[in-house]
Amino acid sequence: MYYAFSVQRSRLVECHDCGHMMLHPPPSEEALSRIYSEDYWLLDGSDEERQRFTELKQATARLYLDLVQRCLGRNGGRLLEIGSGTGDLLAEAAELGYDVTGVEFSESACGRARERLGDTGRIVHGDIGRLTEENHYDVCVMADVIEHVQDPRDFLDRVYRLIRPGGIAIIATPSLQSWSARLMRSQWMEFKTEHLHYFTPETLHSLLFQTGLEPIAALPGRKCLSLEYIADHFEKYRIPVLSAVLRGSASLLPSALRRAPFNVVASGIVSVSTKVARPERRKLSIIMPAYNEAATLEPVLRSVIEKDLPGIDKEIVLVESNSTDGTRELVLQYQGRPGVTIVLEDKPRGKGHAVRAGLAHATGDYILIQDADQEYDIDDYDVLIEPLASGVRAFVLGSRHGGRTWKVRKFEGQPFTGLLLNFGHWLFKTAVNVALRLSLDDPFTMYKLFRRDCIAGLTFECNRFDFDYELLIKIVRKGYRPVEIPVNYRSRSFSEGKKVSVARDPWTWVRAIFKYRWSKLDVIGGWREGASRIPEPAKPERTWAPRKPRRATLPR
Repeated sequence: MYYAFSVQRSRLVECHDCGHMMLHPPPSEEALSRIYSEDYWLLDGSDEERQRFTELKQATARLYLDLVQRCLGRNGGRLLEIGSGTGDLLAEAAELGYDVTGVEFSESACGRARERLGDTGRIVHGDIGRLTEENHYDVCVMADVIEHVQDPRDFLDRVYRLIRPGGIAIIATPSLQSWSARLMRSQWMEFKTEHLHYFTPETLHSLLFQTGLEPIAALPGRKCLSLEYIADHFEKYRIPVLSAVLRGSASLLPSALRRAPFNVVASGIVSVSTKVARPERRKLSIIMPAYNEAATLEPVLRSVIEKDLPGIDKEIVLVESNSTDGTRELVLQYQGRPGVTIVLEDKPRGKGHAVRAGLAHATGDYILIQDADQEYDIDDYDVLIEPLASGVRAFVLGSRHGGRTWKVRKFEGQPFTGLLLNFGHWLFKTAVNVALRLSLDDPFTMYKLFRRDCIAGLTFECNRFDFDYELLIKIVRKGYRPVEIPVNYRSRSFSEGKKVSVARDPWTWVRAIFKYRWSKLDVIGGWREGASRIPEPAKPERTWAPRKPRRATLPR
């Protein structure tokens, strides 16, 4: 952690590794109690103003409940709201048939919520420690809450116990990657004394993953606001120039326009996660496509089997695409071996298709793509998996540009071929970086290692090497920023078995960049349709897996 700047009189620090920000030390309980007074919810105006603000909050509540309905596939069930305020969301949910419970720290807000709900819901004054039910609620909504808590990990552990297996947690919170945070920087309106933690989609999802609430999606945080509401907010939380501009603009407009509601994405995200069983040990799934790799498959596979990963189990998903050089016969020698799943395709359809078939059978918490040639070094597994195992990162790329030399393509006696392919690498790397606002050196490396939640709700369709583009773009668009780690690499030539087509593949890469960067990404819909595991692209001839392995680690 290092000091970034001050929020009023509190120090804001930032993590070097993951970018999480927090107030350290946090404000005293006395300072926070002064902030959380009765007028904290901007309800200190006239009755007419309060009614307008209530209507805006009810409209925002309906946006959250629409998301709940999309996740559950229905209305109704046991709904818990933590930080329920005066009961705007609970009242709307009760009308839709939910059995509602709210937890709120403010005693005055609890009183207002009880008046609104009557006997249609339960309001608990205090924190979630007052709730004793376990595995009980279908959905838990936490809007603008987690940034206020002293210990988010302990808080989410408590939430985990309250939700039933397969239940949904919805968290709305300000995001450091929002457009307003990037634009306003240290003057961001969400930098407040009462906000103790500041998340990015990835840091929030890393925390959720560690607590057993497996992330599905981080969506834009839409709220229903009016110019009058925004101006009042910035009058209370003053920002030089901006507060004056908003106040002046609001005063010049007719009251109808000033009070007109509209939906806006300003500073937040809405994270959706689901409760899964917490494993005693994490597992790494290694997807290995193989087609006409008889010369190299066996030493690579032996190295992967023998590779020891302390504290982590592993499984190998070996996908063979009906080779003509004896690769299938080599693969079948591992039939029934514990920790190895064999997937046989009836014909070769491309590396991307084989990886997709492997993903359909992967059961690990982490997923790694491993080619069956000898271009990459298996000993790099340790350094690649460390950011995931430590919870710092969710998506790692093994960069072939790491170190002091250019290692991507060096062909002995073929300088023109190497020059052409390296130029193409630079060209497409630049295109991807511009499209995604990244600064990667090697976005197309085979060594892609990611947490399972990175692909939750995603579906894939590419069959050849354009799959590398599709996978990268979709994971980045879900909110995960890859970190590059240098790896050892020795490029093989076309005569040694390299399968990329200089004439054919670049056109598919261009198509993939344009299509997947700007096409609609319906993660919730994909998850609801059962795509949290990547669907198998086509039925293989046969699949072999160990019958009753006692553990996923292979014997040496």
